[in-house]
Amino acid sequence: MAVAAQCSSCYYASPTLQLHRRHRLLPQQLQAARRLRWPRLQVAAAAGGARTEVSIKAATDAEFFQASDSRPIMLFDGVCNLCNGGVRFVLEHDPNRSIRYIPLQSESGRKLLQRSGRSPDDISSVVLVEKDRSYIKSEAVLRIMEYLNLPFPQLAIFLNFVPLFLRDFAYDNVANNRYTIFGRSETEACEIL
Repeated sequence: MAVAAQCSSCYYASPTLQLHRRHRLLPQQLQAARRLRWPRLQVAAAAGGARTEVSIKAATDAEFFQASDSRPIMLFDGVCNLCNGGVRFVLEHDPNRSIRYIPLQSESGRKLLQRSGRSPDDISSVVLVEKDRSYIKSEAVLRIMEYLNLPFPQLAIFLNFVPLFLRDFAYDNVANNRYTIFGRSETEACEIL
């Protein structure tokens, strides 16, 4: 018994029907419909997918994580008053200078955002980039707290017991309203660096 058509979404095979009864589409039409539904997958496939990610990681490793300096990098919104205040706070409580700082709007920040799997134009979250991993939103804040003086590492351990979805919900509410509540820097440029 020869198979005349096979549905690519649920692998229904019919010896006589050319169209899948459920979808009413030929297998090629289903593939096209999927590409329209998930354009991000299409872009990743066109860009080379994993090979591109590996090359971005290798390039940023060579540029930012040399053997002489492999400290993590905090990416922050350079024009946000809340973010600038957060960087000043971290600078004051990090006497070992164990974290480096780069604004998200800079060319280096855009490269590191891509390395972290985010859009280069995404300035919605603080990002902590370590050599092997990147952290975003509340995970980044808690990870940064682990590098600071006492009592912040202990506070980070305590806050890790709060479920991630609740921490990120609180983070998103503050991040989405940060310009309204805290404002932008008057110069519209990064004040820290």
